[in-house]
Amino acid sequence: MFNRFVRRVSATIAVFLLALASFSAFAKDDYKIAWSIYVGWMPWDYAAQSGIVEKWAKKYGITIEVVQFNDYIESINQYTVGAFDGCTMTNMDALTIPAAGGRDSTALIVGDFSNGNDGIVLKGASKTLADIKGQNVNLVELSVSHYMLARALATVDLAERDLTVVNTSDADIVAAFATDDVTAVVTWNPLLAEVQAMPDVSPVFDSSMIPGEIIDMLVVSTEAMEDPRFGKALVGAWYETMAVMSAAGAAGDAAKAHMAEASGTDLAGYNAQLAATQMFYTPQPAVDFVRSPALSETMSNVTSFSFEHGLLGEGAADAGFVGIALPGGQVLGAEDNVKLRFDDTYMQMAADGAL
Repeated sequence: MFNRFVRRVSATIAVFLLALASFSAFAKDDYKIAWSIYVGWMPWDYAAQSGIVEKWAKKYGITIEVVQFNDYIESINQYTVGAFDGCTMTNMDALTIPAAGGRDSTALIVGDFSNGNDGIVLKGASKTLADIKGQNVNLVELSVSHYMLARALATVDLAERDLTVVNTSDADIVAAFATDDVTAVVTWNPLLAEVQAMPDVSPVFDSSMIPGEIIDMLVVSTEAMEDPRFGKALVGAWYETMAVMSAAGAAGDAAKAHMAEASGTDLAGYNAQLAATQMFYTPQPAVDFVRSPALSETMSNVTSFSFEHGLLGEGAADAGFVGIALPGGQVLGAEDNVKLRFDDTYMQMAADGAL
């Protein structure tokens, strides 16, 4: 796997080349979204395979192709350079890859937040987070794992200078932790579950201790949002899928079993991941979440981390270089450089039964 930073730079360069070429994807009827395997994004696979996406797209006279990527960062890079109209990603990655790279992006659907799906594990019994001091810590550098580590360290009066971050591909995390040389890892499910199942280890921190900060979303091009058919079809398909998978009984179990198999686990394993995820199965809680003052605080934390780690680009003079628009008209950072938007319009339409 290429270094994450290299991929970010490549994506940024490609965006500007694309802009110079005056690429425009719009005034069209055919759309594409990208997704990658994660508990909160598996519903897109079910929605596509079951015909729910096609049903809603047809209702509005468009087509929507749903494409799976095995590599999460590559899916975001492909969205960033304009190959896709939307992509599943976290709030931090939405800021630091497409938005910082110049593609004006909108969080159309806030599907869930990690509530234990991301965690820090140390070798040895009865360890605490403070024991991480002085250790090498393996994680995907500059990812939400890195962000969570920084937030965790602050709770025990430590900082990154008190340890050494070792950039490790998510594909290698579990195998690395099984070796004698690796004593601390930060990762996400289903990898986290594998690490926690190893003997003589101590889970010392997880995302439930910073609830609402690692947010899983469907992000779309703000330009694509000019076509209301696109937003309505995606949101309609999403909440129909949510209704199916959250239903009690055989129908809900069948939907989740499909998602489990597609993500490489079984129904019990997928349910365990869902238990560590705060899913918004209905639209109103998602609307309330993005309207909450807590989102502003979260995104302020994210922008600070991103600036301190050079993720907003060489031209970023401060953490507010990339403007973030929130519902209600609030803008964090530069009002003349808004590139990330949280829009509750279509989720509210779903809540009102107006799709």
